Amino acid sequence: MTDKLQLIDSRTTDVGGIPVARALPVKERRTIGPWCFLDHIGPARFAPGDPGLDVGPHPHIGLQTFTWMLEGEILHRDSLGSEQRIRPGQVNLMTAGHGIVHTEESVAGHPSLHAAQLWIALPEHQQGTRARFDHYPDLPRWQQQGITFTLLIGQHQDRQAPTLSFAPILGLDLLAERDGTLTLPLAPEFEHGLFALAGEVILAGQPLAPEQLAYLTPGSRELTLTLPAGARLLIIGGEPLPRPLQIWWNFVSFDQEAIRRAAQDWQSGAPRFGDVVGYHGPRLPAPPMAGL
Repeated sequence: MTDKLQLIDSRTTDVGGIPVARALPVKERRTIGPWCFLDHIGPARFAPGDPGLDVGPHPHIGLQTFTWMLEGEILHRDSLGSEQRIRPGQVNLMTAGHGIVHTEESVAGHPSLHAAQLWIALPEHQQGTRARFDHYPDLPRWQQQGITFTLLIGQHQDRQAPTLSFAPILGLDLLAERDGTLTLPLAPEFEHGLFALAGEVILAGQPLAPEQLAYLTPGSRELTLTLPAGARLLIIGGEPLPRPLQIWWNFVSFDQEAIRRAAQDWQSGAPRFGDVVGYHGPRLPAPPMAGL
């Protein structure tokens, strides 16, 4: 099993004034199934007067943004008119499709923040789908061997999450109430990624260090996990993409020309993306288009 595991170090970057660990995309791996972005935010604590997370209006195409909240609260607004607080144990899912703009802010009165934020690439025939926003306050949860499982998206054995998906996918959270070891069934057609959100985890006898991503190739039907009390593990998976995905700034597509058009539309202020009502601050500029 260990010969099928690849350990990948994340890199530190800044999002909305907060340092985050970015595990996808990195040079070693760009995607895991349709998952094409993974940021681990926090755990962070804010001093009095610190506004915390503040991400101004920015666009997306060709993907779904996926937020799994663990501590604190974030306020989401978008150009559809959505305004939604996300609280611990909940998922926010925004389907960008042809184009959308959104903002994210820490909520006053919550001095801490811990979350995982991910992107899911839409299938090629769904890249131009209509934008929408969905909030999931209730997700399938169950206990097994002292571990609380939460199914965030997709299917695991006989359980199905209500979360909107466009292709076979898995998002699963494991929280250990006590020390424990278990054998986790896997879909052999999926490739998988495993990221420790808290504590040290052992995968098939191999330690997973903080801010490391473990990549597991397709073909495995199970994986032995050891979690100490308090450890938390995020598992993502899906069928490998049929061809390489293009990722530039906040845009995802299988067609580089589609990304170029989206960048031009954002820079020119075209009505394609709309505006976010209720956020007070400038929109984020796109980086230089050199290389596009």
